[in-house]
Amino acid sequence: MDLSANDLVVQHGSRRTLALPHLHLACGQVHALLGPNGAGKSTLMSCLAGLDPRTCQQVSLGGRPLSAWDAMALARQRGLLSQAHQVPFDFSVRDIVQMGRYPHADQPHPRETALVAECLQQAGAHHLLDRFYDQLSGGEKARVQLARVLAQITAHPDDTTPRWLLLDEPTAALDLAHQHGVMRLLRELAARGTGVVVVLHDINLANAYADQVVILREGRLVAMGRCETVLEPALVQRVWGVTCHRLLDTPADAAARTAPAAWSRGWLAFS
Repeated sequence: MDLSANDLVVQHGSRRTLALPHLHLACGQVHALLGPNGAGKSTLMSCLAGLDPRTCQQVSLGGRPLSAWDAMALARQRGLLSQAHQVPFDFSVRDIVQMGRYPHADQPHPRETALVAECLQQAGAHHLLDRFYDQLSGGEKARVQLARVLAQITAHPDDTTPRWLLLDEPTAALDLAHQHGVMRLLRELAARGTGVVVVLHDINLANAYADQVVILREGRLVAMGRCETVLEPALVQRVWGVTCHRLLDTPADAAARTAPAAWSRGWLAFS
C-alpha cells in the first residue's frame, strides 16, 4: 500500500508551486518533508492527501489513483493532520477524537468504546479527556488533533491493510518533551507498518527519527534519501543558506540522547 506521485504539477496562475516528476513513499517508514518556507511542503501534503482534485489522478495509493478511491474508503485508509486546528463549536475533547471514528461507523472496532481514551493516551493527552477543546492551549489542541487522526486510522482487526498518517508540522506548537514524544510515536507506528509523512522544520528531529527525507525548494525536489546520506552541511548551506557542521556522538553522549536513531548519524550544529 505504497504512496506515489507521477508528473505532479500544481499551478497558481502563472506561478508553479510544485513540480515533481516522480515520488515513491514506502509503507512502514517515516518520511520527513523538509525545506524552507514556501518550498511546497504543505502543497505536496495536500496533494498526497487527495485534497486537490486537480492532482488526484497523478497520486496513487496502493497502485490506484486517488481519483478512483471512494471518499469514505480513503478516509479509512489515511488520516491527515493539518496545520490549522480551529473548531467552530465548543466541543469536548472526547467529541473531537470521536469524530475520527466516523468513517468506521459501518464496521465498529471490537474495542470501539475504549478507542477514544486509548488514542488520547498514545498522544499524551489522556488527562484532557473531559475538558472542552476551546479551553486548551495550542500544544494541548495539537495533541488532541493527533489523537483524532490516530482514531481515524485505527482499523478493524480483520482489516490488515497498512494505513497512512500525513502530518503537517505536528510539533510546531509543542514543547521539547512532547516533540520527541510525538516523533517516537510516529516511529512506533511505522514499525507496525503504518506509512508516515511528516512536514518538519527542525532538521535534527528529522535526522533523529525519519527513515528518509524529501528536500524541497521552490516546489522542486532537491534531494531524497536516507538521513545520513542527504542531511549534509553542504546541502543545508545550499538549501537554507545556513552554515552548520555535524557533531559526532561519543559513547557518553549517546547514552544521554532521547533519539537512538540519531546516535550513529550525529547532530547538526548551526552557526
